[in-house]
Amino acid sequence: MRRGYHNFYPESLYKRYCGVNKGIIPPAVIRNRYRRIVGFFARLLISFILWDLILPRLGFRSWARRTRPERFKHSARAYRKLAVQMGGVLIKVGQFLSARVDVLPVEVTAELEGLQDEVPPEKFADIRRLAEAEYGAPLSERFAAFEEQPLAAASLGQVHRARLVHIDEPGAPESGAPESVEGGYDVVVKIQRPDIETIIATDLAALRTVGAWLKRYRPISRRVDIPRLMDEFSRVLYEEIDYLAEGRNAETFAANFKHDPRILVPAVIWTHTTRRSLTLENVLAIKITDYEAITAAGIDRAQVATRLLDIYLRQIFEDGFFHADPHPGNLFVSPLRREGQTTGEGDLSWQLTFVDFGMVGHLPPHMMEGMRELLIGVGTQDPARMIKAYQILGVLLPDADLEMLEKMEAKAFERFWGKSMSELTRISTREMTEFASEFRGIVYSMPFQVPQDFIFLARCVGILSGMCTGLDPEFNVWDHLAPYAQKLIAQEARKGAEFWIEEAKSRLGALVSLPMRFDTLLARLERGDLAVRAPEINQQVVQLERAVRRLADAVIFSALLVGGLQVWMNGQTLLGEILLGGALLSILWILLFGRRR
Repeated sequence: MRRGYHNFYPESLYKRYCGVNKGIIPPAVIRNRYRRIVGFFARLLISFILWDLILPRLGFRSWARRTRPERFKHSARAYRKLAVQMGGVLIKVGQFLSARVDVLPVEVTAELEGLQDEVPPEKFADIRRLAEAEYGAPLSERFAAFEEQPLAAASLGQVHRARLVHIDEPGAPESGAPESVEGGYDVVVKIQRPDIETIIATDLAALRTVGAWLKRYRPISRRVDIPRLMDEFSRVLYEEIDYLAEGRNAETFAANFKHDPRILVPAVIWTHTTRRSLTLENVLAIKITDYEAITAAGIDRAQVATRLLDIYLRQIFEDGFFHADPHPGNLFVSPLRREGQTTGEGDLSWQLTFVDFGMVGHLPPHMMEGMRELLIGVGTQDPARMIKAYQILGVLLPDADLEMLEKMEAKAFERFWGKSMSELTRISTREMTEFASEFRGIVYSMPFQVPQDFIFLARCVGILSGMCTGLDPEFNVWDHLAPYAQKLIAQEARKGAEFWIEEAKSRLGALVSLPMRFDTLLARLERGDLAVRAPEINQQVVQLERAVRRLADAVIFSALLVGGLQVWMNGQTLLGEILLGGALLSILWILLFGRRR
């Protein structure tokens, strides 16, 4: 591999994974792959700079806004085409973006959602060669049947249906597993794509190059440690192609929910599992985004969304171990024959089925504490508790205005609490503009950063939000968060007297300090040192100053331009060229340094 992307990849991983290529993929192909990925993102960044930074400042803001949907659609279509052609990490990124229907414009998600299903499969000859090398025997000796046509093709591997007949061997499914009409057990075999380690290393190297560009953009670099984020992303990807680890993750997840009949997790067939080949009980059913099939099966889509959120709340806030890749290809709705049965846990006529445990999250104690504080703060509409949660999670920048942020949280509760996803999407632009204007300082500075160990949880929650909205457009997340927050509060109350003593100390301390704070306030008032914070007035002053600066810039530019043209047309060429050159320099100054000023 050439120096261009070797430098952006950790030496140990480079030797371990790029070194396994050994000429299987020609070096020219690897270099071309790297260049295509970097070139695509370079064009995307140039387009962003031109349309969203330069043209609006030249007076073409309405034009840029009017053409934005079509530009988004074109960019998403180009990315999908590139991802389908090249596979690898690009598919993973596209699948994540396609599920963010709650945040990204429909022009983007509609174009990318096809990535869930249109990943091209590998040739079966190559898959057979890799599988037989892993098993050390022909497939015909290890399986009673093995279908050549894959059930699904993913970015890092693909799944084939097969059948086992040796039901008494260790690791075989239990008696409740699906049984084929010819005897034996239906299973699915997940096999890694050939040379995927080299492809991942190349893609990550290209993304590191793009990350190095983004690191120069201050609004991004001050919130995201891009090198550490890429290291974490690399680690998770290489864990995902270790199928032995994935099998252990599946068993951990199954153990956490072994007493919950609403959840189905496939059994791992360890006798037919290696690092690059994983055999599981076949539990494939209705895809969670196949809304028509779910409805046709007599299953309420709103109940599916509710169960999905409830299960993830338990994973995050109780288990500290969660399925971190909940895209539609990994979640199924399985109808059962036990029609109409219910328990205290819900309807048992169907099960929510989880597959693909290559990407899981482990929450450290401090993050679980912060997440619990955040949920209680949201559920009880307590802005102060939310600020405390942000501090525990480490998502606030050091210079964050905590007082103003708390006011913004309180106002957000007042305006948006209790609204369903559908109602939130129908909020008028005017209302959102008023809210943003009221807290312009906070919105503009965006005092949040992304900690390294928080990114995959945020990714998971983001995908989950979009999935629940797709299942039920009227899904109201508040109806589920508030009861769960009350449950966590009750758990805190059961901790004993220590909890109540700390709460009493906090309230008593505030009460005791009240007279002293009032005396300080009166003293400052007498000295004339009392400062009143009025965000609206400050914003108007800032806007006025900005308007004056722009007017001055425009006057200077216009004077130089008009004067230069008149002098040049009167025959004084040298002086005219100097004035026109000054006009050019002034407009460049406005574009390059006006925003910073």
